[in-house]
Amino acid sequence: MAVSDSRDPDVINVVVYGVISWTLAFIFLRKLLPNRSFEFCNRIVSTLHACLAVTLASISVQNWRCPICPLASKSSPFQMQTLAVSCSYLIYDLVCCHFDNKVSLDNTIHHLVSIVGIAAGFAYQKCGSEMVAALWITEISSPFLHLREILKETGYKGTDLNLAADIGFAVIFSFARIVGGPYLTYMTLSSAVPFLIKAMALGLQLVSAYWFYKIVRMVRFKLNNRSTLKNS
Repeated sequence: MAVSDSRDPDVINVVVYGVISWTLAFIFLRKLLPNRSFEFCNRIVSTLHACLAVTLASISVQNWRCPICPLASKSSPFQMQTLAVSCSYLIYDLVCCHFDNKVSLDNTIHHLVSIVGIAAGFAYQKCGSEMVAALWITEISSPFLHLREILKETGYKGTDLNLAADIGFAVIFSFARIVGGPYLTYMTLSSAVPFLIKAMALGLQLVSAYWFYKIVRMVRFKLNNRSTLKNS
């Protein structure tokens, strides 16, 4: 399938201005919270993005009876701009993590797969419904993910509140990525969409499956550890 020669200049502008905006937000937080860590400030920015991404993705759904419909269709301008906002964040976060010297291979792969997948959506200007659904699925659990680490730095590590955040994250992540994710991946792979988008969908699901394995281990460890402490 040929790639469309037309480009939406608004998408390029959203990505460029988005990277600048996320970076300025992080710098502002570093100035505002000098006693907090680099990671703490970055997680606040990440939480802001997750809330914004889920909101925009929800607004861009054309039919809630079938959120991923119409399949393999031309992306709407709002869907393209929604994806551009998240693409700008992913670029910012990919670079930002290197400055903190906390580069995770699986997280880097996740970011690169997502960026390439969104870029493919921009190039083909289709599959907006599927890609916005993927954005919703991948970001719906992110606020709880970042809340876990924010609570630890603010002195709530090992508390019931921190455990509740852990369990909340695990439940939402599992439902979204292990129930909704495979369904969305199957629908994408079985539809008439470009090969690159199919490959990125499969890659994202494989990363999600790996993270699910790590989350199950984390929850089991924490529950067993708390049980041991109560019985001692």
